[in-house]
Amino acid sequence: MKVDFQHRQSAHCESGVTSSLLQHAGLDQITEPLAFGIGSGLFYAYIPLIKINNGPAIAFRTMPGLIFKRTCKALHIPLIRKKFSSRQEAEAYLQQALNEGKPVGCQVGVYYLSYFPREYRFHFNAHNLIVFGKEEDNYLISDPIMETPTFLTSYELERVRFAKGALAPKGQIYYPVDNVSVDNETIKTAIKKGIRFNTSQMLRIPGWFAGVRGIKYTGGRIKKWRDNLGVQKAGSYLAQLVRMQEEIGTGGGGFRYMYAAFLEEAQQWWPVDELQEVSEEFTKAGDLWRTAAVQAAGIYKGRLGSQADFDQMGDYLIEVSEIEKKAFQQLEKIKWA
Repeated sequence: MKVDFQHRQSAHCESGVTSSLLQHAGLDQITEPLAFGIGSGLFYAYIPLIKINNGPAIAFRTMPGLIFKRTCKALHIPLIRKKFSSRQEAEAYLQQALNEGKPVGCQVGVYYLSYFPREYRFHFNAHNLIVFGKEEDNYLISDPIMETPTFLTSYELERVRFAKGALAPKGQIYYPVDNVSVDNETIKTAIKKGIRFNTSQMLRIPGWFAGVRGIKYTGGRIKKWRDNLGVQKAGSYLAQLVRMQEEIGTGGGGFRYMYAAFLEEAQQWWPVDELQEVSEEFTKAGDLWRTAAVQAAGIYKGRLGSQADFDQMGDYLIEVSEIEKKAFQQLEKIKWA
């Protein structure tokens, strides 16, 4: 059993899965940047009370599943999204969907993905891929971050679909209805709504831990990590930040580049000069996130370690916060035609 599905390599797993599934369903206009932007995928959160791999939970994107859900909702596309308590039920539902000719998105854990290089496997349960067939005991996999399609055995797929820990996927499966049709006005409206919602999320989400305030807060905390945690533990926390930034999908810097690409594409739908200007600001933010990652790597690998090095790292994030704050404020002021 094999669905006639075209594998597409993408920058990020969920936006790649979303655009690939929608294009398969007939919506050729939706590129990966458009899916990311319509789904309001850009985000930031620092949650020290939740630990992942012995470090604080740090997120550079919205919660898993929301890009797909928001994009489909904005485009008025009916979708199927299910989780399971029973592995047998999850397997049966997957088999049924494939028998009906439907490629399906799945949320999985990274640690046991056998086709990932070992250095990229760690306990992270918010990866997304597409299952599009089965040959003997091998499920055919379209993983957006891989160059070509691959496969997992039945046991391997079940293992990653029911990975334990934070953000446990619980066999989650999702896909849009077939043969969708969306007019250009609906796409234009979805772009505008996606920008407005993302702006609200980054500027006005309550609390100190998320949005642009969360980035600034993290920068301030980093300056205190050396004294409060010691150089070794502080270095491991910075390693966690870099891992979440650079090794999970497109990470912090890459997400900013993708949002810049989204705004460029948005300008093709909405001829507003400010979209190009703000796109350039997000590119600057992406560059600075990458510079911060190099600084952090120098600290956790032992090449750097003075208080001045931690201060510099914190200052990078505080500067990023200011760039993104001003960029979203510019988007907020756009007068849509």
